[in-house]
Amino acid sequence: MPVTRMLQQVAGQMLGRPACGCWTAGPPLRFLGTSPRQIPADANFHSASFSGTDQPRVLITGGLGQLGVGLANFLRKRFGKDNVILSDIRKPPDHIFHSGPFIYSDILDYKNLREIVVNNRVTWLFHYSALLSAVGEANVSLARAVNITGLHNVLDVAAEHSLRLFVPSTIGAFGPTSPRNPTPDLCVQRPRTIYGVSKVHAELMGEYYHYRYGLDFRCLRYPGIISADCQPGGGTTDYAVQIFHDALKNGKFECNLKPSTRLPMMYIDDCLRATLEVMEAPADSLSMRTYNVNAMSFTPEDLAQEVLKHVPEFQIVYNVDSVRQAIADSWPMNFDDSNARKDWGWKHDFDLPELVTTMLNFHGSDTRVAQAN
Repeated sequence: MPVTRMLQQVAGQMLGRPACGCWTAGPPLRFLGTSPRQIPADANFHSASFSGTDQPRVLITGGLGQLGVGLANFLRKRFGKDNVILSDIRKPPDHIFHSGPFIYSDILDYKNLREIVVNNRVTWLFHYSALLSAVGEANVSLARAVNITGLHNVLDVAAEHSLRLFVPSTIGAFGPTSPRNPTPDLCVQRPRTIYGVSKVHAELMGEYYHYRYGLDFRCLRYPGIISADCQPGGGTTDYAVQIFHDALKNGKFECNLKPSTRLPMMYIDDCLRATLEVMEAPADSLSMRTYNVNAMSFTPEDLAQEVLKHVPEFQIVYNVDSVRQAIADSWPMNFDDSNARKDWGWKHDFDLPELVTTMLNFHGSDTRVAQAN
């Protein structure tokens, strides 16, 4: 089967790759050794850094996921359509393909990724390729390949070409032994899902590459992200997206978490703005490389009560999925994001009432309420 062949190829590449050599201090960044991924010590290339008057050249991997398309639209408004390249291994819908540059990019293919960066003179890379929590538990081998091996390729390319690299992390990077209410930036993590383990790995590898090779690595731990124009992507917090689709479609929602399960959440507009703000923050303002960001914290019951204010006939029933519930019970109930607010001025715009109003307005709640009346 294709997945098996892909994993065999990945394993072969990993086993056949020599270890990295030493790093010599001082610009430009150079790697020594015999790996085909490394540049010769006498190589001569220009840094991909840019002045304050230049626009970054942006590549987004995993661009057809929940956040990639929204981020591309957001960044194109800021930097220009042609400066933001969306990429994925899937065929994009027509409206996405015609909205701006789109290319095929497989993060498990190092040569392909490197060619894209060089040919398009990329300076910023947003790495969104990943299998989420529940999906990852159903296919651990594929999650390991995409979330870990793919990350290694991205880190190597970013370090080699002096990119500014953003890799999102998650509430799933914490585990049952972490403090849950609130959860600080620095504490015991110990997640129990392959998704969480891979994200802790990404945080630590990014920090290592920053201190070892000077990579400009930046990372935010996202709470559950709620988006109006995207379908749920297989995450444990996706009930908070699905509830709006079902409320307006049939007035009823079946929730797979307990009504009292409290998790940190954020509307996508806040998420995208936080991502750009941390990428634009001066390097000397960052006291760490990975930050918590938060906006609100609520339970399924809290959310249902707020929906009821707009859709009076709405009903919620609970059919708890033991796997998803166990994942949620190991995650933070509330994020402490005081360092992000202090270091680079993070401030959210959407609380729960604004979130629900925005989501329902987007999906046409006014029409449904009028019909019910």
